[in-house]
Amino acid sequence: MLKLNINGQNRSLDVEPDTPLLWALRDELHLTGTKYGCGIAACGACTVLLNGAPARACVTPVSAVVGQRITTIEGLATTKTESKTAKAVQAAWEKLDVVQCGYCQSGQIMSAVALLATNPKPTDADIDAAMAGNICRCATYHRIRAAIHDASRTLT
Repeated sequence: MLKLNINGQNRSLDVEPDTPLLWALRDELHLTGTKYGCGIAACGACTVLLNGAPARACVTPVSAVVGQRITTIEGLATTKTESKTAKAVQAAWEKLDVVQCGYCQSGQIMSAVALLATNPKPTDADIDAAMAGNICRCATYHRIRAAIHDASRTLT
């Protein structure tokens, strides 16, 4: 039995230690906002926050995150550490109509929240570097960058 802190709640999971965190979240806890994209940490659809830093859940074994604070897209609004930044990012996403198909958006938002939590005034280069691991097949990169700048302005 592995004990994890997910979205501010302590949870016990009866899974193999090498089970990817993504499958523990989706299959065991029914937190389906974190998406499966590539399975090799190349697309970012499975991004969650581990102690506030973005991590790819598809390649992260659950045994590696015991004792860490795990935040999924479902937990952003309720997790005190990220909630103010998350609200700003989500509002900017809506305001600037970032989403097209939406599949990558939970990973994009998680990476944006992590960036703004550590760098509330990012440059375009900062945004590009922080978001480089998140692929958007609809190519909404300009809107994503604009939304991050918009969220930044509301935070400062």
